[in-house]
Amino acid sequence: MTDILVFGELRGGKAKKITKELITAADRIAGELGGEINGLFVGEGAASAAEEFKGYGFKRIFYAEDDALKNYSTEGYAKVVSDVIKSTGARYVLAGATAMGRDLFPRVAARVDGVMFSDCVDLRVEDGRAIAKRPVYSGKVFIEITSKDERPTIVAIRPNNIPPAEPKGDGAEIVKQDSDVTIDTIRAIAKEIVPLAGGRPDLTEADIIVSGGRAMKDASNFKILEELADLLGGAVGASRAAVDSGYAPHALQVGQTGKIVNPKLYIACGISGAIQHLAGMRTSKVIVAINKDPNAPIFEKAHYGIVGDLFEVVPLLTEELKKIL
Repeated sequence: MTDILVFGELRGGKAKKITKELITAADRIAGELGGEINGLFVGEGAASAAEEFKGYGFKRIFYAEDDALKNYSTEGYAKVVSDVIKSTGARYVLAGATAMGRDLFPRVAARVDGVMFSDCVDLRVEDGRAIAKRPVYSGKVFIEITSKDERPTIVAIRPNNIPPAEPKGDGAEIVKQDSDVTIDTIRAIAKEIVPLAGGRPDLTEADIIVSGGRAMKDASNFKILEELADLLGGAVGASRAAVDSGYAPHALQVGQTGKIVNPKLYIACGISGAIQHLAGMRTSKVIVAINKDPNAPIFEKAHYGIVGDLFEVVPLLTEELKKIL
């Protein structure tokens, strides 16, 4: 029997979309290797999230929610997560390859003497072991990796790569995880988490992304991209060139030194297609490029291309979409 622990990341008191995708991955492992699937939520809204996910096939859902855990801290969360891994004897731990996941789980792996596979895009079972798939060399090559021993294996999976799970109707046992974490024991405390303006989806979990490059010319010009993104229910991104030019904050940067995204639709506006940018969005299901340079490298990766001035094309596209949406 191989028990699995799914870490449900919370943002604003709500579980992130990646949680349901992790459940699908956990079901794959349990279906082949047996064992129970448990869940864990930590932070503000953990109790309500545990209730929300009762019908998703978990055996038990642990939650920890108190003043010391209200806002994320590496030390506090690592203590809670590692305690649950040890108490449940989880063989596999599934988490999102998000900003929190990248910060938290290397420390958790060290605390439980485990191994960690980062930035994975798929998970399968072969010969009694879970095998994770992850990209290397800026996404040009994929490798498959597995652990040799029985130590806890933490697999961080990128959002939007695995189909989300559906409710199964069977109720899980809700377990309050006692925590001895106090504010005094946390050396770095997050006082406040400020969401991006506009209330748009998280860039790494968005199904639709509209990104702008250096050709945007000014930060104020991102308004035309924001209007299109809001119409489509998507997020706004930016290339490194746009960020370095001060047109957009680093939180919106897509690429090797920014966010790695995998949306259903990626609209690149005025982005040339440098390899560093392609590394962050090349796995998008559909790529639409808008650029006035017909020789821009982005057109080699795009499924659809429009050669033209983005300041003319994007407003026209927005107006036409308004007629049908």
